[in-house]
Amino acid sequence: MSRKERLTVTVDRALLEAGNDAVAAGRADSLSGWVNLALAERVAKERRLQAMADAVAAYESLFGEITAEEIAAQERADRAAAVVVRGRRRAAAGRKKRTR
Repeated sequence: MSRKERLTVTVDRALLEAGNDAVAAGRADSLSGWVNLALAERVAKERRLQAMADAVAAYESLFGEITAEEIAAQERADRAAAVVVRGRRRAAAGRKKRTR
C-alpha cells in the first residue's frame, strides 16, 4: 500500500457535501477515501488522454495531419452508421392523442 500524506485543500461546498453524502450513504468509507478515489480516477483519465494524444501524434507522423475535412467526413459516417435507441415518442404536451 502506498504511503499516505496529509493534504489541506479548498473545495467547492457542493463537492464537500457530495463527498459527505457518499460517506453517509455507505458509498465511501471516509471523506478522505472518497477524495483519494476521485484523485486516482483523475490521474487515470489524464493518462488515457495522454495515451490518445500520443497515438494521434504517432498516426500523424506516419500519415500526415488529420484535417478538419477528414474529421467532418468521419463524423458524417459515424452518424450514418449509428443505431438510434430511444423509447417511443410521447405525444407533444397539450396535444390530444388520436383515438379511433
